[in-house]
Parts: sequence; structure tokens; C-alpha cells
Amino acid sequence: MRTSQTFSISFITRKKKKQPDLALLYARITVNGKSLEISLKRTIPVDKWNQAASKLSGSSSESRQINKKIDETKAQLYKTYDGLLKEGLLVTTQTVKARFLGSDQQHYTLAYLINYHKEKMGKVLKYGTMKNYTTTENYLKGYLKAQYHTSDVYLKQIDYQFILGFESYLRTLPSLQNNGVMKHMERFKKLMRLAEHLDWIEKNPTKRFKLRFDQVDMVYLNKPELEKIKNEIFEKPVLTINRDIFVFACYTGLAYADAKALNNNHLQIGIDGNKWIYTRRSKTNTAVRIPILKEAQKILDQYRNHPKIDGTENLLPVYSNQKTNQYLKEIAKVLKINKKLSFHTARHTFATTVTLANGVPIETVSKLLGHTKLSTTQIYARVIDSKISSDIDVLREKLNLLQAKENSID
Repeated sequence: MRTSQTFSISFITRKKKKQPDLALLYARITVNGKSLEISLKRTIPVDKWNQAASKLSGSSSESRQINKKIDETKAQLYKTYDGLLKEGLLVTTQTVKARFLGSDQQHYTLAYLINYHKEKMGKVLKYGTMKNYTTTENYLKGYLKAQYHTSDVYLKQIDYQFILGFESYLRTLPSLQNNGVMKHMERFKKLMRLAEHLDWIEKNPTKRFKLRFDQVDMVYLNKPELEKIKNEIFEKPVLTINRDIFVFACYTGLAYADAKALNNNHLQIGIDGNKWIYTRRSKTNTAVRIPILKEAQKILDQYRNHPKIDGTENLLPVYSNQKTNQYLKEIAKVLKINKKLSFHTARHTFATTVTLANGVPIETVSKLLGHTKLSTTQIYARVIDSKISSDIDVLREKLNLLQAKENSID
């Protein structure tokens, strides 16, 4: 019961041995006559400390910040003490300190949160997404080891300084550019939001952190480049195969995973009586329906009985993503196309050169790509120079007609 307990809080300082004019600040908690100290991790000038008032003298910015920290600590310690009493737990200096620091809830650590996320989301999120979370986890472990010399941290100990420190740590890694850093920070924010929703933390410090992505130019092939790749005769058969599958994606807009998974069950007769691809995007599970253009059908016919897919339901002999991109780089080098080709370049090419540049409305392109928001398509679908030129020619013609009418009236 409360009447059987005595609880008090005071604040003391301890001078630094090598800097006697500075002192470390501590909160001293006393329960039933037994005391324990908690470091506030603050250094203060000795001559400004008023022990009687447990405050730093003066009205400087430093004094206001230290005094605010003292008031907040005092309020939190009383709240901690009251909480233990309400829960009927044994109240000691150790349990108050442990609850205050978060160490009485050992499962509410960053490592526990990450493992919980793996367990709950491992079967919901795609393999690639979970693989990215694992990379973020490894970077968090590296940061903890480098900055704090530990392997884990309690969630309530994560503050805004911790977040900024993690960002700075990521920026020291030679393999990461700004957008890579922001993707890891984005996943960290999602993890902390999960902890907030689970009521494992009262406040989510990552809410204040703003993601700052650099705008990236999408790589796509213009019409002459696409024709060049289509018409080239390669000496290596493996380059021919990967070129053909790349071109197929240029005329369907399918992402790598969806092209690799394509099988006979995905071929349907569409509303117009022609062959369509009916599938779902592996990344988002969004339904996609794509009319098969002549160029794409030609490639499907060409590989119908290919040995690599013989005995399977697959429609195309797609290599691994790594190998495919490796061969595409070789193709670009052979053809002297000074662009960093990857399989995803085909998707961008479909959105720009194949569809938008030929007058297909962006709303239709969005449906073909399987986007749920038009704004996503606007990022992918670049307006190429030839389209700008043709649009301006139409504008010039309209302006000339208006000018001619005005002149005839005069």
C-alpha cells in the first residue's frame, strides 16, 4: 500500500576528476530509506549549481534546458513510482530505475521489435521486401555497435538524437547514396510506427524525421534505341534470349518477377476478342490486364518450345534477375548505348516510348502498369522530347490559325 512506502527524489552533482569546474548531474531516488542514483547524462558548470533549489542558476539557454530536464525527470520518476504501485508490483529503488529506463520490459527492445515484425509480416510482405528489412536490421546493429558498443537498445531509449545518429552512420557507408539512406530510414520509421501501434512506446520520435528523396531520372529507351536492340543480331545465343525477353517487357510493361512467373494460365481472350495477359503484380498483388501487342506475341511464339521451359507452364526462358541485368549491360556495351540498362528499363520504355509517346492516355498507362495511384505513373511515365515537340507543333498550328483569323478580321 502507498502508506507503507516512502519515496523521494533529489538531484546531486559529482565533479569530474580531470575537469573540477564541471560536474555530472544525477537524480537520486530513495525508497524506504534506500537510495539509488540515475545519471541524467548532463554536464553542468559547478559554480552555477544551486543545490538547495536543485536547479542551475541564471536564465541562460543552458540553464533553461538543464532545469527543464530536471523537471521532466522528476515528473517521470513520480509517474513511474505511481505506475508500479497501481500495478501492485514490489517497489524498490531498482524497480523504479528499471521501469524508468525501460529495462524492466526486456522484450520491448529494438531487437524484439524486429523479430516480432519478421514473425508477423514474413508471410505477408514479399521476399524482396523482407530481404530489404534484413539489410536495414544489419545496419541498425552496425550503428549500435559502432556508436553505443552494444547489440540492442530499449525502445524508450530511442530518441531523436538516436535517429539523427543512425542517418549519419548510414551516410558514412560507401555503398549508400542519399536515396538508399532514405529507404533504410523509411523502413526504420515503419518499424517504430509498429511499436507505437502496439503501445510499446508512448511517443514515436521518428515522426519528426522527414524523408528527403532526390528526384531520380528514369532510364528508358527512345524509339531509335529500341529499334536498334530489336534488330541487332548477336553472336552469343544467351544475349539473343535476354534481348528478346527484354523487348517483350518493353511491349507489355511487365516487371521482372511477373515476366518470370508468366505461364499459360495468364493468357486469356480479352473483351476485344484478342489475346490478353491476365495476371497480378507480384509486388502489390494488383490485378493487371494487358492486351498482347504484335511484337510481344511474336516473342511468345518464338519461345513456345524452347528447351529451357520444356515441360513447364512457363512462357519465357527467363534467367535470374542478376544474370539478366548482367547480360543487358553487355548488350548496351555492344550496341554503344550509353545507358545503364536493367530489366526495369523495359517497364519505363513501355510507359514512355511505346505508350505515352504514341498518344495512349496516362490513365490507361496507369492501368496497364498496375498502379493504384496516377501519381505513381507520373513518376514512371516520362514525357520524352519527341512528344514535347509534337505537342508544341500542334500548339503552333493552333496559334497560327488564331493569328490568321485576327488578321482577316482586321
